[in-house]
Amino acid sequence: MEYSIHWSVVAVLVFLPFLMGFFVYGAGRAGEKKREGRGISRAGRTLAICTVAVELALMLLLAGMFYWNSRIMLLHLYEDAEMTLECTIPAVCGFGLHFRIDGLRLIYALIAAFMWAMTTFLSGEYFSRHEHVSRFYLFLLWTLGATMGVFLSADLMTTFLFFEIMSFTSYVWVAQEENVPALRAAETYLAVAVIGGLVMLMGIFLLYHELGTLEIANLAAAAANHGDKGILYAAGACMLVGFGAKAGAFPLHIWLPKAHPVAPAPASALLSGILTKTGIYGVLILSCNLFLRDGDWGILILALGVVTMVGGALLAVFSLDLKRTLACSSMSQIGFILVGIGMQGLLGEENALAVHGTLLHMVNHSLIKLVLFMAAGVIYMNTHELDLNVIRGYGRKKPLLKGIFLTGALAIGGIPLFAGYVSKTLLHESIVEYGGGGLFTAVEWLFLISGGLTVAYMTKLFVAVFVEKNRDVERQAAYDEKKPYMNRVTGFALTLSAVVLLLWGLVPRYTMDSAARLGQSFMGLYETGEAVAYYSWGNLTGALISVGIGAAVYLILVRKMLMKAPAAGGESAEYVNPWPAWLDMEEMLYRPLLLSLFPLLCGILCRILDSALDLLVVLLRKTLYRDSPLPHELVEGNTVTTAVGHVLNGLQWLGNRTWKRRHPSSREYVHLLAMGHARIKEDGFIIRRSMSFGLLLFCLGLGLTLVYILLF
Repeated sequence: MEYSIHWSVVAVLVFLPFLMGFFVYGAGRAGEKKREGRGISRAGRTLAICTVAVELALMLLLAGMFYWNSRIMLLHLYEDAEMTLECTIPAVCGFGLHFRIDGLRLIYALIAAFMWAMTTFLSGEYFSRHEHVSRFYLFLLWTLGATMGVFLSADLMTTFLFFEIMSFTSYVWVAQEENVPALRAAETYLAVAVIGGLVMLMGIFLLYHELGTLEIANLAAAAANHGDKGILYAAGACMLVGFGAKAGAFPLHIWLPKAHPVAPAPASALLSGILTKTGIYGVLILSCNLFLRDGDWGILILALGVVTMVGGALLAVFSLDLKRTLACSSMSQIGFILVGIGMQGLLGEENALAVHGTLLHMVNHSLIKLVLFMAAGVIYMNTHELDLNVIRGYGRKKPLLKGIFLTGALAIGGIPLFAGYVSKTLLHESIVEYGGGGLFTAVEWLFLISGGLTVAYMTKLFVAVFVEKNRDVERQAAYDEKKPYMNRVTGFALTLSAVVLLLWGLVPRYTMDSAARLGQSFMGLYETGEAVAYYSWGNLTGALISVGIGAAVYLILVRKMLMKAPAAGGESAEYVNPWPAWLDMEEMLYRPLLLSLFPLLCGILCRILDSALDLLVVLLRKTLYRDSPLPHELVEGNTVTTAVGHVLNGLQWLGNRTWKRRHPSSREYVHLLAMGHARIKEDGFIIRRSMSFGLLLFCLGLGLTLVYILLF
């Protein structure tokens, strides 16, 4: 049984931010002129806040309707009923736009609306003295609309369209400060997004050719009836490149540790908490629809997840930059989520633990990074620094900020009674349930070690910023005396975000389990299974092992090896990062490959082809098309120029002997007319050759496109 409500609600959620972006930009620009380019007008900020507030209110209304409708369906024993909201806009890009709201889409649209509202509140104070603020608000709202379009999309073409819009609009966030690090990070972000998007589009074309549908709900049935699994794997791998790049999965994670530190804190919170989840949403489409319960695909996603999980955690432990540490942490947590998606495929129909763990860790990571990045934004607003050695001791006498950051740190560390503990427990239990020994014992231990590394680097951040004193006594005194360090609106946004995160984890039976049941159908799960005893001794053991590993890593690695002993007379040690700079994958592999080696090889190939064409032309002129003299070939010009030239030469001769006897002329008109004719002919040849070359390239590209569509 299916329940539907009016389609216009979806259209408002997606397109209202795009429309309001223009009004906010116009009002903001007027304010910038009055403030000499800094800040934004009150009208512009108010319009932005009203827009995100409408989005949040509408999503809360929809969530309430879904909740009451589900209660009614349970009372009437309609266990297979699903309330949906659908919208179709035909004739857009040939396929039309198709939107749908169901359980998972509702959850993430609600989280997106909440996070946008909180970061917009923070933006008012954060950008009070910045330049180009109107531009930021414009792309803030446009990215909200594009993100809603991705999460609510019902077919892959709609997903792709809004996915690419989101990539280009969020690029401006990374480049907002317009300094060298920001522009370089934005360049990397855009390159990864564009290359990933093009590869994804190839996969979409191939998939449509094979299955004849891009409707997400129909992919599982179409794939089950398709004989050649290899072609589907090829299409899925292409799309995985695009979605994995946005999620920050290895090896396309290179943009993530560089974009977050240079982007403004409100943007960093959204990049980490929401935009990475659009990539995970795409991976879920592939894993839970196209390759539903496919063990081979599950192994691939699991392998990517393990490498991403461990690699991000290691980078975070060594990092000295507050926001870069949180960015590397995001990479690691994305790895945890990918492990859950991989386990879904391996466990088959008995994958309830993996399904619930994946969904809940997605939600947890979004809410946690909202809290942590906004807290980092408050620190940066007051210090304009992110280096741990400089901001050390900033929060010692700021109990509210300390409590907010601690809430996020404990949640992401998987400490019992906090949100991250529940989702990590479910993911860990899914690995244990699969068993298999050998390889999967290693996967389990890498999972626990990565959890321990999370505890270690979050302990490092908390102790450095909120417990230890700064080495500079005067700076520490300035930090302690800094009051107020955030206004009431910013304080409200941070406090509300932390309270939501805290309550979300304290009563998981009423919050997290309900959300997991609501969103599980998207991942092909319709029976919940037995309730998990989250605080049984067996489940607590896994968390305690990770905490123990984290304590050991912090005490031995961080305090002993990643801190330089103070000089004579010094008061405290200094944090250091011995991680080799040459291990940067972007500088070591991608930039040399894409910016140096690849263009060089293409240049050599083009030069060879160009020379081969010239040699072919010469060969043909010497053999089949060799030149032969004409019977009455003229030395220069043509018959007309020669005849007219002789006439003019005769008139010149006659004039020199009569009326021009005193000033005779001596021009050779046959030659002059022949030269003029040659110039006209050459100009015409150049024009024709240029047009022919352009048409040739166009026809070649069109022909290759048609061949690809027909054959693949």
